Amino acid sequence: MSCEVLEMLVELVRVAFGLVAALAWNPATQSLFTPVLPEERGLMAKFLYAITVAVIVIFATICVGRLSERAKEREQGLLAGSAAGVAPAT
Repeated sequence: MSCEVLEMLVELVRVAFGLVAALAWNPATQSLFTPVLPEERGLMAKFLYAITVAVIVIFATICVGRLSERAKEREQGLLAGSAAGVAPAT
C-alpha cells in the first residue's frame, strides 16, 4: 500500500471517528440548550442552536490549532537547538 493511500485511509478513519463522537455528544449538547431554547419554539430555535454550536466549534478549532502550531514551533526550536549543539532551555 502506498504512503499516499495509507495517509488517506488514516484521515478517513479519523473523520469517521470524529463524526461518531459528534453524534454521541449531540444529545448532551442539546440538553444544555433545552432550558434556553425549548423544543416548542420550533424551527427558529433549531437554527439558533445549530449556529451557536457552530460558533463554539469554530472557536475551539481555532484555539486547538493555535496550540498545535505553538507546540510544533517549540519542538522545531528544540530540534534546531540540539542539532546546533545548544542545550535546550528548561
